[in-house]
Amino acid sequence: MQKDKITAASVMGALLGQRLIDAGLIGEEQLGIALDKARTHGGFLGDTLVQLGFATSERVGRLLSQIINVPYVDLSVYAIDPEAVAMINESYARQNRVLPISKRPGQLIVAMTDPLNVSILDDLHLMTGLRIVPTLSLEVDIQGAFARAYDSRSSAEMVLREIEANAVEMEISTDELVTMAEDAPIVRLVNSVISGGVSAKASDIHIEPQRENVRVRYRVDGVLYEQMTVPSAHHPAVVSRIKIMSGLNIAERRRPQDGRLIFSENGPRYEMRVSTLPSIYGEKVVLRILDQTGIIVALDRLGFLPEQMENFEAFIRRPHGMILVTGPTGAGKSTTLYVGLNTINDSERNIVTIEDPVEYQLPGITQVSVNHRIDLTFATGLRSIVRQDPDVIMVGEIRDRETAEIAVQAALTGHLVFSTLHTNDAPGAIIRLENMGIEPFLISSSVLGVIGQRLLRLNCTHCLVDDAPNEGLIQLLEIRPDQLSRASLKRSKGCSRCSNRGYKGRIAAFEVMPMDSRLRRLVLTNADGTIIKRAAIESGMRTIRQSGVEHALSGLTTLQEVARTLISDTDKEEEVSVHEILSAA
Repeated sequence: MQKDKITAASVMGALLGQRLIDAGLIGEEQLGIALDKARTHGGFLGDTLVQLGFATSERVGRLLSQIINVPYVDLSVYAIDPEAVAMINESYARQNRVLPISKRPGQLIVAMTDPLNVSILDDLHLMTGLRIVPTLSLEVDIQGAFARAYDSRSSAEMVLREIEANAVEMEISTDELVTMAEDAPIVRLVNSVISGGVSAKASDIHIEPQRENVRVRYRVDGVLYEQMTVPSAHHPAVVSRIKIMSGLNIAERRRPQDGRLIFSENGPRYEMRVSTLPSIYGEKVVLRILDQTGIIVALDRLGFLPEQMENFEAFIRRPHGMILVTGPTGAGKSTTLYVGLNTINDSERNIVTIEDPVEYQLPGITQVSVNHRIDLTFATGLRSIVRQDPDVIMVGEIRDRETAEIAVQAALTGHLVFSTLHTNDAPGAIIRLENMGIEPFLISSSVLGVIGQRLLRLNCTHCLVDDAPNEGLIQLLEIRPDQLSRASLKRSKGCSRCSNRGYKGRIAAFEVMPMDSRLRRLVLTNADGTIIKRAAIESGMRTIRQSGVEHALSGLTTLQEVARTLISDTDKEEEVSVHEILSAA
């Protein structure tokens, strides 16, 4: 079996990169990045190129098809036969990344990421008694098709029908909870909920007890969607099962708890952060899915405009100073920091982080997790880190004066410091540091630049169509006629690839504020945030809103999405007009 795997990987990987370069679809640098990631995280080169956004799955699939002489199937438009799907166990299909798509007399057509794997072909033949006809599909396409073929809602409903709907008493002993949580149907139900979230590319899974039932919602691309409901009678068993998986105390139901679990039913390992919160109807559970692949991306895939990326690269190449990333929770600040660290990570630098908690593990970087039980805080951890001969330090968040003082001092004594602040925009970071008690002369001397950001949903590239300009949005977003004349406005109709939502994936809108001499003088004079922001714009800073508009004008997202996400820090009258305009659009 190992021989087959190596042969398939070598055949499909050896020529693909060169074919893509010869066709002018990728460059040598992009190929190098993809090869490094494929070696580090495993998987085929073609899948990695698609994950990084360097090539489309259709283009890669058709080139691979020519190389290995196996037909390529575009699963986004293929009508999958439910009878064929039913012939293969879902767990086996997901683990081996295979999907039966059609049945013919004596034959079963199967989409595979590795159609040269003889061992899997033999397994499928033994399972079905049919001759297996392999076709090629990329992993991203097969994972998307799983959501349709093995719908998580249907899977959960099938399990629920197996569970007896007997009423559960309000007081349940710990032993009874353990027994209920280890019951096979409950195990399958929880696995269905989690695997459904993974397949949907959700960032969070919410399990919320209500008066009548338990609501399950997935957060996909920043928006919560209701997925299914579960009878309230099964809520204690579901919560207990998740607590057992994440090492939490199932007997404690009155206090919030936090833990972590590893979920690997579908092949790849997914680490998840688990949080429980007591409510009037029982414990609410939220699982944060930590997708390691989303962190290791190229700098030019984050969403920086050209001049912004040039400034950011200049920041992270400096030998010392402080770089701050600002924005609300869920704005992608950690991803920006991680990508920045990865960009400068080499054998000549000692990079150390202090985080709360460490969510994504970065090879070659020392990462420390905050632990309040032993008084390991950002401040105490940072004090120890500066004695570890670091070149680069990343502080997950500056929350108090003590941490801010140590971070500033580290930046002034020859270290490059990365950190985040919760402010609405980049200029607000200066005011926040001043409010923490940091002297203006220390801020002006230590801060290299500030990056503000928000996340916008991307148009689904598989159902993209031209979009007509909306006059209300054009006025609201202050789009100039010259900008509109070069615009390529797009929207997505909705298809199976994006679950008919019209959006798939996200991109950041940034504002990058270098601390030039003019801004430093303003900081020294205790200028307020409005004056600092006006000066930064006059010096060439593009605001987050302007960056979002640029993304919409280039067809990456819609004007509606820009207005929905970025028109928020305004007065009440404008908020009303935003609501009215979006409703009309």
